[in-house]
Amino acid sequence: MRALRLPLIALAALLIVAAPACAEPLSGKTDGDAIVVINGDVHVGSGETVDGVFIVNGDARIDGRVDGDVVLVAGDALIRGNVDGDVATIAGHARLLPAARVDGDLIYGDERPQVAPRAVVTGDTEKVGWDDSLGVLSFVAAFAFWLAVTISSAILGVLLLLLAPRAADAAIAQARSRFWTAVGIGAGVFIGLPLIAVVAAITLVGLPLAIGVGLALLPLAAIAYATGALALGRVMVKPPTSRILAFLAGLAILRLAALLPAIGALVWLGAVVVGLGLLGAAITAARTDSPAGSEVP
Repeated sequence: MRALRLPLIALAALLIVAAPACAEPLSGKTDGDAIVVINGDVHVGSGETVDGVFIVNGDARIDGRVDGDVVLVAGDALIRGNVDGDVATIAGHARLLPAARVDGDLIYGDERPQVAPRAVVTGDTEKVGWDDSLGVLSFVAAFAFWLAVTISSAILGVLLLLLAPRAADAAIAQARSRFWTAVGIGAGVFIGLPLIAVVAAITLVGLPLAIGVGLALLPLAAIAYATGALALGRVMVKPPTSRILAFLAGLAILRLAALLPAIGALVWLGAVVVGLGLLGAAITAARTDSPAGSEVP
């Protein structure tokens, strides 16, 4: 089996969160593009040609021609036409009628494909166990999570800078004047808030407080992470360059570091602690009428 197969199956499984959905069966004349369906059936009629068929939940009927692969996560494939690539059914069954021709492999995870005597399969017929594909699926899921965190962090940071530019300036001012003090404050907040939630949860009276603190931890950590990215970016991108460019530069470094298996978690922790500390120091300075400084938006 060629090296493309496992990534192909993993990609098909990921379509459930990444691809556009179609709830109704697809049929009729196509434009030659690949067909991607979350929930529904696909029919490639006689005389029609498409670049590929990828279905998460549904059946495929191929009477025409597919220039690429046919992949079904949960569904059956009935093939009477030609498939230039592979046919893969993870939790379903493939049936090749006498006129069918598959110029790739038949890959299955459940039922062995049924191949008519006159049907042609130029590749191999192989069963792919979940153990074989687990590593690839884990990699795809981890990358999807990394990408989601990166995009959401970028959106959150830009929105915060647009909505509260003075608060960002105050945090950067504290990074310049009281960095290590801010780190201490951040470490205290990072450890103290979960501890307060645990202690409060012990008593019935404090349970609402524990729930409230617990629900606030994730968004607070996200804001602190964005603040840490801004502080890091300002080390490299000085004023009068805009805050947003500085933030994106710092975020890029943090997200690249997050790709490293061991270092990524430590970098995230450091960014959150620094961000919490800068926010806490800025709030303390504001309460004592300390100047926050100013920067270019």
